[in-house]
Amino acid sequence: MTALASRPVQQEKAAAGRGVTHVFAHAFVSVLAVAGVALVYYACVRTPLGQSVDTLVMRGADVHHPRVVQVLDRALNGTTLVSLVAVCLVAATIGVIRRRADLAIAAAVLVLGANASTQLLKNRLPRPDLDGFPAPNSFPSGHTTAAASVAFALILVLPFAIRGTVALAGAAYVTVIAIATVWAEWHRPSDTIAGLLIVLAWAALASAFVRARRVRITGVTARPNRKAMLLFTVVGAFSAAAALLGLGAVAISERLVPDLVSGRVAFAAGVAAVTASVAAVFAIWVRLAAGDQPSSPGGSPVPASASSAPLSD
Repeated sequence: MTALASRPVQQEKAAAGRGVTHVFAHAFVSVLAVAGVALVYYACVRTPLGQSVDTLVMRGADVHHPRVVQVLDRALNGTTLVSLVAVCLVAATIGVIRRRADLAIAAAVLVLGANASTQLLKNRLPRPDLDGFPAPNSFPSGHTTAAASVAFALILVLPFAIRGTVALAGAAYVTVIAIATVWAEWHRPSDTIAGLLIVLAWAALASAFVRARRVRITGVTARPNRKAMLLFTVVGAFSAAAALLGLGAVAISERLVPDLVSGRVAFAAGVAAVTASVAAVFAIWVRLAAGDQPSSPGGSPVPASASSAPLSD
């Protein structure tokens, strides 16, 4: 009887230990994302080569294909304050319906914090003219931040079984928005990447809050959607390789061999960099948002029909 009585206590202590580790891990991801924003700002805004490559990529966006232009135009025009507020309200409602007020609060903090931070940085950060292309500071991208933040919020509040599908759809939408802002010459690629990292920083912080509230819940960590993670990995790896090759060629062209690459090649390299960044941050967020699967008193996982908590696919 003593051994049986002590088993739930041991399970609770083990769950608390895992929970505390997860809280610190999520907080550490947030710190790394903030450091990433600072690194992108320094490399692409505060250095002559970074500014030159960034601007060349943006100015190479001379895509005039009717279907492509139509998609990019609709993406930009559809991202309005009204639509974003509507999605945020939907996310909060889902959290309330699921009886997870912590998720609703975390989603709200994520969206508000990310968008407020982006606007603050855009208005306060200096942009020295180092590439002969004077323009006001556009770092980070507000459109990209807004689109990514609402996508992340939906992933957080929706049931675990459909998060992978929503993540794929959200990543596709955010990719189109980010590329569209570069194509329209509203933003440079670095602006969009910084926006993604700001959203990841706030998302990781919000998920740390959720984990902290559930630190003593006994369960096993659910695995993220495998298909989504595989697709993010493959797309991210290929896009990152293309971006490194393309941007490297642009940098060589800028410094050593003028006119080595065309504007379209430069823009394609920027598209690859943005795509790789979207795949990376969404993969990280899908992993962080994976909830804890509750277990029965005996330690075995509860069937999906017996619990409304997040479950592994």
